[in-house]
Amino acid sequence: MASACASLFVFGIVMAILGAILPTLFDSIELDKAQAGNLFLFMNFGMLVMSVCFGPIVDRFGFKLFMMSMALAVSAAFAVLAGATTYQGVLTAAVLLGLGGGGLNGAANALASDIHPDRRGAALNTLGIFFGFGALTMPFLVGTFLELVGLDRLLILAAALSMIPFVLFASITFPKPKHEQGFPLARAAAVIRSPLLWLCGALLAFQSGNEFTVGGWITSYLGEVVALTARTASYVLAGYWAAMMLGRLISIRIVDRMGIRRLILAAAVLSWVAALLVAWSPSPAVALTGVVLLGLGFAAIFPTTLAVIGEAFPQFTGTAFGVVFVVALAGGMTTPWVTGQVAHAHGLARGMLVPLVSCSMIVVIQILIMRISRKTDR
Repeated sequence: MASACASLFVFGIVMAILGAILPTLFDSIELDKAQAGNLFLFMNFGMLVMSVCFGPIVDRFGFKLFMMSMALAVSAAFAVLAGATTYQGVLTAAVLLGLGGGGLNGAANALASDIHPDRRGAALNTLGIFFGFGALTMPFLVGTFLELVGLDRLLILAAALSMIPFVLFASITFPKPKHEQGFPLARAAAVIRSPLLWLCGALLAFQSGNEFTVGGWITSYLGEVVALTARTASYVLAGYWAAMMLGRLISIRIVDRMGIRRLILAAAVLSWVAALLVAWSPSPAVALTGVVLLGLGFAAIFPTTLAVIGEAFPQFTGTAFGVVFVVALAGGMTTPWVTGQVAHAHGLARGMLVPLVSCSMIVVIQILIMRISRKTDR
């Protein structure tokens, strides 16, 4: 569990890094908004590719070597980003970050689900707290130390932090592979055909798109539309990730009493209200409130939905997670890109309407899931 938490800590850094440094990149390499959207697109494409691969690999061969290689890839990506002076260099680093980060994220969630079969909801929300620690770390460091030490040194620090899970992976024994004698393709195909899997994947597509879009674009939005300084906007981004961590702490305590499905719906409704506040944002106070509430609302949706999947498919956790991560990352890949295109054409004020639409879809899909679940229970 410690290695899984360390992996999600690093993945949190990966998720937050572009949003934290985007204002600096606009100045240092004269990045435009369309190119910024492309960075998110290609990073998420790397995650999408790895999500296709990781599930059968960890179900068949186990977690250890795969997770070690992913940690090395992330560390190398931060080193490339630290030395990048052109758009092409940053784009290369973004792809490598996507590949390594996507592998760490998928494998760590599958591992945590496997080793806590009786408390998957609490375990996966706990794992998400460490994701929040990682996502909080980089915006805080950028806001506090960017002018003092420079971006390149902060990125080298991120590369060093990414080696922590590698050391853990190398020093411990992992669970044995679930299918050492060969991967049962027919049974895996039945899992992939499950309607539950695809409904959850659709919900997570909108949620992943929201998390990538808010994490990546909110600092630029707060600067351009709300007129906050880059430093203040970085602190607001840190507050967003801190609120997400708090939301997952709360989820751990209430998930058993409230029930998984009702918790997801309540979080989705809160996210919709928060997204409306951010898009409206008549004042910095309203925008700040909306960003913090977004963190609270987003907190429970992804890990609690994964808990539903882990309980439904315990013998194919990696494969099932791989399927929903592919669908989820399709949303994560396209939504920030769409936001960038809308912002480039019409301004970021309209671009931030995209998360509001996505929150509406999450509410609708979760209501549909709950209705289908009631019929199944009968």
